[in-house]
Amino acid sequence: MTLLNDPRTRHRRLGVAAVAAGLLAALLTAGPAAATPDPGDGPAARAKVSRSDAAEVKAAMASGEIPGQDEIVHSDNVQHLANIPKDALPGINSDLAFQGRYAFAGNYDGFRILDISNPKAPKTVSQVLCPGSQNDISVSGNLLFLSTDSSRSDNSCNSTTQPATEKSSWEGMKVFDITDKANPKYVAAVETACGSHTHSLVPERKNVYIYVSSYSPSATFPDCRPPHDGISVIKVPRNAPEKAAVVNFPVLFPGEGPDGGGNPGSPTNPGVSKTTGCHDITVLPSKDLAAGACMGDGILFSIKDPEHPKVIDQVQDNVNFAFWHSATFNQKADKVVFTDELGGGGAATCNAAIGPNRGADGIYDIVGKGDRRKLVFRSYYKIPRHQADTENCVAHNGSLIPVRGKDLMVQAWYQGGVSVWDFTDSVHPKEIAYFERGPLSTDTLQVGGSWSAYYYNGYIYSNDIAKGFDVLKLSDRRTDPAERVHLRELNVQTQPDYFD
Repeated sequence: MTLLNDPRTRHRRLGVAAVAAGLLAALLTAGPAAATPDPGDGPAARAKVSRSDAAEVKAAMASGEIPGQDEIVHSDNVQHLANIPKDALPGINSDLAFQGRYAFAGNYDGFRILDISNPKAPKTVSQVLCPGSQNDISVSGNLLFLSTDSSRSDNSCNSTTQPATEKSSWEGMKVFDITDKANPKYVAAVETACGSHTHSLVPERKNVYIYVSSYSPSATFPDCRPPHDGISVIKVPRNAPEKAAVVNFPVLFPGEGPDGGGNPGSPTNPGVSKTTGCHDITVLPSKDLAAGACMGDGILFSIKDPEHPKVIDQVQDNVNFAFWHSATFNQKADKVVFTDELGGGGAATCNAAIGPNRGADGIYDIVGKGDRRKLVFRSYYKIPRHQADTENCVAHNGSLIPVRGKDLMVQAWYQGGVSVWDFTDSVHPKEIAYFERGPLSTDTLQVGGSWSAYYYNGYIYSNDIAKGFDVLKLSDRRTDPAERVHLRELNVQTQPDYFD
């Protein structure tokens, strides 16, 4: 179904009640501890909204300003081909990776492998129960990697939750052998400081290097004490993954004081997260570059020596960015898109109260050469359709759509759905396609929507937190050339050179 009403109407009216409810003030003054990004590993939060907000949501549905509850709408150039609901793994669906005819879908309770050889009818090949949020996932050859960022009783897939204050607790990386997709085998685990919220692969012929992103240390955590101003680097021998081990902890934010030289956050910069590590890193091996989204900072660094990455520029946005969440290079490596996960992914920030520059993407040009390259801000991008105050919505995970001479991206926005947009002109980005569902609820803010939306071999795949695995077909003259690009493997945080 296509939404027929003018989206500008939604841009004008929805979300005004949020100011009266105090949402804006709460989001902009909350310290990092009160706004930990990404949902936890418990059940999705549900919070009652005010009667006036609930009434506004229902009125907006009745008038056609927003889709009805669970109703699917999309632009004319998008087809919804398939949805595979959650099955044996009831937890929050998270990230995606791809290899050949398979998609690998993370879930806070484990992971799922799907056969996508027929995108109109994906089939589940196997499901692995292995609790440990977020279970951020990637693949390389016959190895699969999972991030565990919740304190567990041990490193097994039978572990239970355990306080991080206990020395015996475990967090870190897990490694599986996926030679047999129907029967993955758990082969190794590596404990890392402060766990692994996300990770990025730097694959080589004989080894796979893993950059582990984690944050939020505490003096009460034996294995996660401040300062925590860098990343763990793990080396995994392909032929002996059981020998995987941490080989370095490069400091990315050197400086005086207990927390290094990252953003100090509140009260110096109200509403901005204090930098105590990185949330996500995207590497571009073909250019020996990486971009880090590190809580209160965005960084550009060289990975010529993968064991010893070196920061070459560091930027902050203390006006409109609350939490630097993720990064995406364009194909020429002369731009980076950083995302701001305002509200930690659990708040309604796609409304008039928050506006177009918060909870958005920041587009930066890369200027200069070599180690003198700099990140220069150009503009913000946010979806042009306001969402209900019962819908968690903010910029989240996306990927390039490979078209020569163009900078095109598909991106997840939680309950804001999936947006396809063009940032070829860094100063004037624009949306060219979208897909979304109506609110999960009309009177309760429930966590749901698309966690990751990625383009892979002619299709868009989305992992919806609540609804499962979606397949979309985009048909547009601006994006159709991408169908000629076929990859053997895709981990979005390890960006390929699409045209090599």
